[in-house]
Amino acid sequence: MRVIAGKARRLLLKTIEGQDTRPTTDRIKETLFNMINTDMADCCFLDLFSGSGAIGIEALSRGARFAVLIEQNPKAAECIRENLKTTKLEDGAIVMNCDVLTGISRMEGKGYVFDYVFMDPPYNLEWEKRVLEALINSTMIDEHTVIITEASLETSFDYLEDMGYQMVKEKTYKTNKHIFIEKK
Repeated sequence: MRVIAGKARRLLLKTIEGQDTRPTTDRIKETLFNMINTDMADCCFLDLFSGSGAIGIEALSRGARFAVLIEQNPKAAECIRENLKTTKLEDGAIVMNCDVLTGISRMEGKGYVFDYVFMDPPYNLEWEKRVLEALINSTMIDEHTVIITEASLETSFDYLEDMGYQMVKEKTYKTNKHIFIEKK
């Protein structure tokens, strides 16, 4: 696993052993960032269920002003910190070692407004829905925020409109998909 482009291009990233994290492949990461790269410069990026931090680090490498990476697993959070040091991007990042909903709650009211929110939760446990519920009335997103969710192909997002969101794009891969969501 490596940083694809930007300041930290080609640097290798570590990940923790075992099945606790499910790193986004370089190919899928590259496709994702090709879709959003024109808006990376100076953006604010929130990476939920960060794992190794590869997505948030890629955003920083491509010019994001800052990124908040939230990861509950202490070993994975330490891995993120090591990857940030390796890439020399730690000054633009905040790593929170807590569950995602607690992290969102702790950031509320502190002046954060994110241009992008990326989440790659454990598949088929409805974490996407819980996070979207926590964000809909949050001051951390606005009508310009793009929420990108990596999910299994089976995951339904038929509840989005009822919650006050709209799907603006969907990119399907062999085993998963990215859903791009905005507030209505």
